[in-house]
Amino acid sequence: MNETPSSGDGARPRRGGKPAEGQPVIDRAFALLGVFDSDHRAQTLGELAQRSGIPRSSALRLARSLVHAGALERLDDGRYVVGLRLLETASLAPRGHGLRSVAMPFMEDLFHVTRQHVLLAVREQHEALLVERLSALDASPVHYRVGGRLPLTTTGVGLVLLAFAPTTVQDHAIATYEPEQGRPRQGHDDICTPADLRRVLAEVRRGDHVFGRQSHPWPLNTVAAPVRDGGEVVAALSVVAPSTGFAEAGYGPAVRATARAVSRRLEEDGRRTTRPGNTRTAP
Repeated sequence: MNETPSSGDGARPRRGGKPAEGQPVIDRAFALLGVFDSDHRAQTLGELAQRSGIPRSSALRLARSLVHAGALERLDDGRYVVGLRLLETASLAPRGHGLRSVAMPFMEDLFHVTRQHVLLAVREQHEALLVERLSALDASPVHYRVGGRLPLTTTGVGLVLLAFAPTTVQDHAIATYEPEQGRPRQGHDDICTPADLRRVLAEVRRGDHVFGRQSHPWPLNTVAAPVRDGGEVVAALSVVAPSTGFAEAGYGPAVRATARAVSRRLEEDGRRTTRPGNTRTAP
């Protein structure tokens, strides 16, 4: 199943014109930072202004402030790149680094067994956010990166997260699902219509995992399962591998067992931090 970037990884549409009167500076700062992605890692001031829709003079003031704070860095050629201060701050996110630190030993075991792509993702509104990825050097090519966003409707981890998401999120995904001329959108071959998507989500909830295959743009299969904390699905774990030689009977139990092991560790960590004298912290 192809882990293709969603609109969250592509160029943001230009909002155009002057920011609304009274728009908070923090909103414009995040708009400026939001134009960086895997295809635009270094940008000139003009590119920042154009892609964010912020006037050049305002973009310059914001960029200078962000450089001073360490959120941006300015290269010798005048282009701007994301600063290390953002990495330092992001590493403290409990749904990112904390979850990753718990899951990593189990993911490494799964990786050594499968020698394929092993993914860990969480849901961020209407997309999946990739928290960690382990990949063999000779694994099939896939389009994703740690910190990148993936569609909920065309990826294994996305379908698991969507299946256990609030009803409003599921309804939005089903209502906006638009296959290409009756074919799936580079993902699950069995999902060609909104009705198919609804059916697959119900199957995920019943079976507590998803098996998916794709034939376009290249043949891949995936098995994904939910990771829980306190009974709530907080992440999804998957293996993505070439369709040739992919045995669901082999990969499926391994992925589900790994997801359950991570869930148990999260539960244990939660119980330890809620004992008398302790304050619960996110895993």
